[in-house]
Amino acid sequence: MKQIEVVAAIIRKGDRIFATQRGYGEWKDWWEFPGGKMEAGETPEEALKREIREELSTEISVDEFLCTVEYDYPKFRLKMHCFLCSLVTEALHLNEHEAAKWLAKDELDSVDWLPADVKVVKTLMNKTL
Repeated sequence: MKQIEVVAAIIRKGDRIFATQRGYGEWKDWWEFPGGKMEAGETPEEALKREIREELSTEISVDEFLCTVEYDYPKFRLKMHCFLCSLVTEALHLNEHEAAKWLAKDELDSVDWLPADVKVVKTLMNKTL
């Protein structure tokens, strides 16, 4: 089975966490943490900063490693490295996503997360932010 290695940003502002809704593909309309595939020679932190610039036209600080999730989707195995992040610049622009929300910790279960992201949400629910 093909393996894809990606990074995800859990962007925090105050007591809220940023969630994005996919606007394309097989998982259109499902929610996820923004991020994407690592390129050859990149560290996870470098990949995350690049992906967030591409997807949201903003700069982030990668603050703390949260977890690595492995999940078997029907067509590939995903390995996702997740980091707690904060905004360096306030402006966000959705370049690839259909919608976005700032969710309080007790609102995290109010959207339909992609299966791999569900594991991240469970980790977040048990962590002091």
